[in-house]
Amino acid sequence: MTVPPLPPVPGTRMVELGREESLELLTGVSMGRVGFTHQALPVIRPVNHLVNDDGDIVIRTHAGAVLLATASGSEVVVYEADQIDEATHTGWCVMATGTASRVTDPLALPRYRTELTPWIDTEMEHVVRIRAEFVTGYRLETSVSHE
Repeated sequence: MTVPPLPPVPGTRMVELGREESLELLTGVSMGRVGFTHQALPVIRPVNHLVNDDGDIVIRTHAGAVLLATASGSEVVVYEADQIDEATHTGWCVMATGTASRVTDPLALPRYRTELTPWIDTEMEHVVRIRAEFVTGYRLETSVSHE
């Protein structure tokens, strides 16, 4: 079944956000999507996250996760999260692009394992950090007309 697209809402515009505001929005939500390459094809997985003090995105994953192979090679990935109201066509979208690497620091691991509770009931002992080298964000907002 195909859902017909909603008509445009008059007065809605897209505004580019700065890095700090974009990271603040990411910090305010706990779920997003990580995109990476597997066997030369794009892959997107839903994951929960936190944003650390350096502005990097931290996620947990399981031993068999394809993302671990990507993170072992410090490959470039993208992380995206958003909040969109389909009725008003307003909200925001943030993407952080950078290298993914496994967290092995014995001081950081317990902290992330405590602060970042997996949403699924499976072993999620591995921690991956995405260094947010490029952060882009957009807000869809209603234009206020001045008549």
